[in-house]
Amino acid sequence: MPTPPDPPGEGPRGAPVGRRVVLGLLGLGAAGVLGGRTVPDALSRALAPVQLHDPTGLTSLVPLGDAFRYYSVTGGVTPRDASTYELAVTGLVEHPTTYSLADLRALPQVDHTWDFQCVTGWRVPDVPWSGVPLSVLLDAAAPTSEAVAIRFRSFDGTYTENMTLEQARRSDVLVALGMYGAPVTHAHGGPVRVYAASLYGYKSTKWLSGIELTDTNVPGYWERRGYSLDGTIET
Repeated sequence: MPTPPDPPGEGPRGAPVGRRVVLGLLGLGAAGVLGGRTVPDALSRALAPVQLHDPTGLTSLVPLGDAFRYYSVTGGVTPRDASTYELAVTGLVEHPTTYSLADLRALPQVDHTWDFQCVTGWRVPDVPWSGVPLSVLLDAAAPTSEAVAIRFRSFDGTYTENMTLEQARRSDVLVALGMYGAPVTHAHGGPVRVYAASLYGYKSTKWLSGIELTDTNVPGYWERRGYSLDGTIET
């Protein structure tokens, strides 16, 4: 696999992070090293708004332990809620469909506890996920015989991702509505995101707005910058 470029959080455009804030965060990070896992995990939640708008990348120096890092490839993402959210299933399907958040919540939900693995090395173990198996939406849409892959789109207006139809039908691929027993937060890519347990995290599109069935496996945002088209976690 090609050597990946810098992590997806290095250098997004956004409001500058003040020097005092960064120094304070580094001090808290040092406390995390001394204090064990609890402090870094709490920091990962507290830092979420800062990490999404940190053009310096300095917040990456804070030791977060087995906790999520918050990445965006744009300068900011406008939140969507139950009144504004829509997910369009389009492309090579017999039944194009647009789902509201209420529509997705009304479908049968599954719950699984799986790790989240980033291609850059960090991992969050035993994350409780809930949502709709992507295969359920695919069955409802009825892909045509020409469909071989999926192109996911994010409502950040920039991010796209790919997955073969075979990968997308795996039981570990969810249109995730919940994690840790609560709705997926905006910082985590909510209200709806993709989660694929057997693939690296860049395949799990945040702020999901579109599922397009295609006749070729179109490289996504990070594949065009050197990441593996397949994305299977190497064990």
